[in-house]
Amino acid sequence: MCFHSSRFEARTNDKGEAILYQDQDTNLWNIELINKGEYYLNRASEGNEITMYHLEAGIGYWHTIKTETKEKWESILQLYNRLLQIEYSPMAALNRTYALAKANGNKVAIVEAEKLNLTDNYMYHSLLGNLYIDHDNNKAIKHFETAIKLSKSTAEKAHFASKILEVRRERRQLNEIKTEK
Repeated sequence: MCFHSSRFEARTNDKGEAILYQDQDTNLWNIELINKGEYYLNRASEGNEITMYHLEAGIGYWHTIKTETKEKWESILQLYNRLLQIEYSPMAALNRTYALAKANGNKVAIVEAEKLNLTDNYMYHSLLGNLYIDHDNNKAIKHFETAIKLSKSTAEKAHFASKILEVRRERRQLNEIKTEK
């Protein structure tokens, strides 16, 4: 909980809209809570038993590492793999897919995400929308549109709508560049 709580201030903007992990201002992270989390994680690491709580704490720890490295995302991916073996949940599988994208690229993650088939979950469509950006912008837009329909949060709907506008704007700019050539 210390690791997750340490990033609360960076998770939403002043309008209450969610800020994705990669867009969070790390200066807003609470270093005291991160240090406290590390202390408890080290204490919990003593012994022979590994539980879902150990793995979730490890995932939380890696999310407080500010640098983006292959090692970081590979470590998170392996922790999710282990977590899913101990205690499967669709949300953990979805989060694993994000780590897979960061470790191995969006194309690989799209294949894995689509296998989950969580079609009634707005977060599933949000993830796929983000994964499809620059690979198939039409699919990205369709997933964001579905996320809007499924989400109950006004702030999240606004976020997905802004993603659609962003994708359309990028698509227009690419078309303009192509026509200029």
